[in-house]
Amino acid sequence: MPFQRLISLNELPPGSLVEIICGNDVYAVCNVDGEVRAMAGLCPHHGGPLGQGALDGGVVTCPWHAWQFDSGTGACAFNDAVRVPVYPVRVEDGEILVELPDA
Repeated sequence: MPFQRLISLNELPPGSLVEIICGNDVYAVCNVDGEVRAMAGLCPHHGGPLGQGALDGGVVTCPWHAWQFDSGTGACAFNDAVRVPVYPVRVEDGEILVELPDA
């Protein structure tokens, strides 16, 4: 899986969450106290836009029905069997690169 540039680090200050569209896919990218994390951007409940939700610590809350996911593991806060994919991230020269499937 190749790494893709999704956003500049200066566009994602600590405590922020953004929605990124890359090709036909949607991703939620957040900065948790300086650690950048990336996950699939659609909630498995009803397809809500996770990147348009809220970030509280490392927890992303879907804006549609308040389902919560750990941004580091993708696990749902109330049902560990429900998960969203998370992706490896690296920062190079101020750019956020995410290892995306079949990008």
